Amino acid sequence: MKGFFSCAIIRNMEMIKKNKEYIVTIEGYNSESSGVARIDGRAVFIPNAIKGEVWHIKVLKVTAAAVYGKGLELLKPSPDRREPQCPYFSKCGGCTTWHMSYEEELRFKLTKVNDALHHIGRQTLMVTEIIGCEIPLRYRNKGIFNIAEVEGRTCYGFFRERTHSLVPVDQCLIQMPLGEKVSRTLCAFMNRNRIRPYHEEDGSGTVRYLFCRSAVFTKDAVACIISARGFGAFTQPLVGELREACPELTGIVLCINKEKENAVLKGDFYTLFGNPDLTDYLGRNEFVISPQAFYQVNPAQAEKLYVKAVEYACRGNTNSVLELYCGAGTISMFLAEKFKQVTATEIVPEAIENARANAERNGFSNISFFCGDAAQTAAHYRDATASPDCVVVDPPRKGMDEEAVRNVASLGSERIVYISCNPATLARDILRFNSYGYVLEEATVIDMFPRTFHVETVCLMSRVEGK
Repeated sequence: MKGFFSCAIIRNMEMIKKNKEYIVTIEGYNSESSGVARIDGRAVFIPNAIKGEVWHIKVLKVTAAAVYGKGLELLKPSPDRREPQCPYFSKCGGCTTWHMSYEEELRFKLTKVNDALHHIGRQTLMVTEIIGCEIPLRYRNKGIFNIAEVEGRTCYGFFRERTHSLVPVDQCLIQMPLGEKVSRTLCAFMNRNRIRPYHEEDGSGTVRYLFCRSAVFTKDAVACIISARGFGAFTQPLVGELREACPELTGIVLCINKEKENAVLKGDFYTLFGNPDLTDYLGRNEFVISPQAFYQVNPAQAEKLYVKAVEYACRGNTNSVLELYCGAGTISMFLAEKFKQVTATEIVPEAIENARANAERNGFSNISFFCGDAAQTAAHYRDATASPDCVVVDPPRKGMDEEAVRNVASLGSERIVYISCNPATLARDILRFNSYGYVLEEATVIDMFPRTFHVETVCLMSRVEGK
């Protein structure tokens, strides 16, 4: 039987040939929002195509796993097709849904989560609720701009998808405007003073990235220049020029990052002006965030996410809760308003320092913060104290490793609340928790990242008695 299916795939690969043209109807989307059509039973991915449309396409690539095409002519457009507002759409690779209505984008994202839960996680639950963003423009409080040379001049922008080829931009419609102004000033200074950007081929040059974070509910704004080396005698003139051109800045930081890998905020940090930390509010709580600390890029949507997470966490006893991957303690303080005792952990030391200071600033005495690995913390908690009523996890895109899942499950808590920015790893981890006696009870999708294919999900899992 296995040989039969292998032969069928080979025959279909022979039938669908590179550079061959077809007329297709778009039946749905893949996880990155490309339209999906079917030719001879095989899925064909066409970027910027919308469900229900009819396209004249050309096949660009045929592999055993997938077929990729491009649209040559739109024969029947969808009523949800829109003229992209962004002039760089489909060039820089950052956004993928400017061509569709926001309502269609929300439908795509809800389907994306359900597809992952059903196909990867083998779940039967159908998620029906998605919380959209009221204003899906200029919502990102954090921007990371690549700095590189284009035709002999230093420019800022974003790398084309899966390349290190820079697409220079004047503005990004999902970023707050300050990052563009700081980047423009920095690049003009470098061009005028012949300071070259970093060249990864030979390690020469200086600036690699510009990281800018703006508060939403205060006037704080911090720029962090990520460079392979310092500016020497040009340091103070650069600071002076940035302050004059961007008086909104309350802090300027230099990060010396000599690593050859692509990690941005890594290395040694030096404050060149003002305060390196940023103060902002989420809900009733005030937070101070260092450049290295994680903070949600869309605070308005983050508050909705946290309210939903706390609602799930409180579906039962509220004596104690263990939170893993706590960052700067933003969710911790939402939980502390409902639970008698919160224990929270994070592996980044700077984030834990922020979290402790934030808890003290907001008058919370019922939160204990620890710096450590999620799996080890869960094991220590299991061995040292009674099981928490609930465990809340908010891991990075890669999800939880098997040891972390096993150790969290071994706590035997009534409930696990899982917050995820990656439906695929979320579904995988839910399936793992199933094997330890936890079932998926409810889930809500929150659109934290409008105009991209990324989406946030919060899930409630409950322990089945006797498992």
